[in-house]
Amino acid sequence: MREFVIKPLSGETWAEYADLVSRHGGVWGGCWCMAFHPEGFGKIGSAEGNRSAKEARVRSGQAHAALVYAGADCVGWCQFGAVNELPRIKHRRAYEAGEVGEPARNPDWRITCFFVDKAWRGKGVAAAALAGAVGLIAGAGGGLVESFPEDAAGRVTASAFLHNGEVGMFDRLGFARIRKLGKHRWLVMMAIDQGA
Repeated sequence: MREFVIKPLSGETWAEYADLVSRHGGVWGGCWCMAFHPEGFGKIGSAEGNRSAKEARVRSGQAHAALVYAGADCVGWCQFGAVNELPRIKHRRAYEAGEVGEPARNPDWRITCFFVDKAWRGKGVAAAALAGAVGLIAGAGGGLVESFPEDAAGRVTASAFLHNGEVGMFDRLGFARIRKLGKHRWLVMMAIDQGA
């Protein structure tokens, strides 16, 4: 397996992140990974507006991601952040409904989005990004982390559409499956110790 380097998304890494996003048409129709932020995708009105909003968030410390580098090139990322930084989620109604006997949850962090360069898909970039995000969260004080990956086992799914990752990748890192949110999506959680 190739060795990757993880760097946090910041003003210093913005140019490499922006280059990757630009090479892929702004990612998912010009989203620039804004869909889960309070502004949402499309409310700003254009891909260029999303880019500007994302850059402003990054430079003010209100957007976080573990960037994966192969040499000097940024080849993917995993977006994470505090719940108030990433309040928008898919399957919100099912998420908020909960289940009888479900443990209380009050997450500190959310992992909401992955992206991997087309040329690097299937080479472990998403797994490296997830591990990198867990490490960055531990370095930022740790806490309870939730995410909403899909179960792709036994079905054909294009990796480009697994924007929140595959549940098996979370399983391997130690996340617990809490319950299903829809047909294929899971709520998963893990407590991360500070500096772990």
